[in-house]
Amino acid sequence: MRQRPTIVLATRNPSKLREIRDMLGGAPFDLVATGDGIAEPVETGLTFAANACQKALYYAGATGRWCLADDSGLEVDALEGRPGVTSARFASDHCPPGAQRETIDRANNARLLEELKDTPDAMRTARFVCHLALADTRGVLAQTFGVIEGRIGRKERGENGFGYDPLFLLPQMGLTTAQLSAADKNVISHRGQAVRHVAGILRNLLTAEPG
Repeated sequence: MRQRPTIVLATRNPSKLREIRDMLGGAPFDLVATGDGIAEPVETGLTFAANACQKALYYAGATGRWCLADDSGLEVDALEGRPGVTSARFASDHCPPGAQRETIDRANNARLLEELKDTPDAMRTARFVCHLALADTRGVLAQTFGVIEGRIGRKERGENGFGYDPLFLLPQMGLTTAQLSAADKNVISHRGQAVRHVAGILRNLLTAEPG
């Protein structure tokens, strides 16, 4: 019997791993996170696409396996697209070395609210962007992306999700993405869009692989 393939997801964030695993339910492969023994690459790309490709190639080389990497973030129009590719570390200078992800998320959200405190609601438009790259040790095999439009709220709402979810308001629903169930969020989210696209590509590539 052919061994079930394993694909590495370029993250140590358990929330992201769980979310993408849920989106890939029923996929013909196992998805695992990168181990603590591999140093994280320095992200030097100026775009989500560049960073996703950089991470996918780096971890594919480090593990010898196919690697799926995403670079995701928040673009706020009133901040000229910031935090953008620095979304995950927007307020890292306000956190102690080695701070947990939850601590960093709280600091990022606090900084975002502070920078937008004088911005009227109509000008708080923003979007979540996700770019996914799949690579093996030879190069990038596929890329996909997803986008969801919304607005930045004035206070955190909701207990689900992670990152900027408690502040990302979907005006048509009157809810933040942190107030949605995981299943409902995955249907509409930027990452959900990108993962659904790459899932089909992965199935085709794995079918074509020998052995």
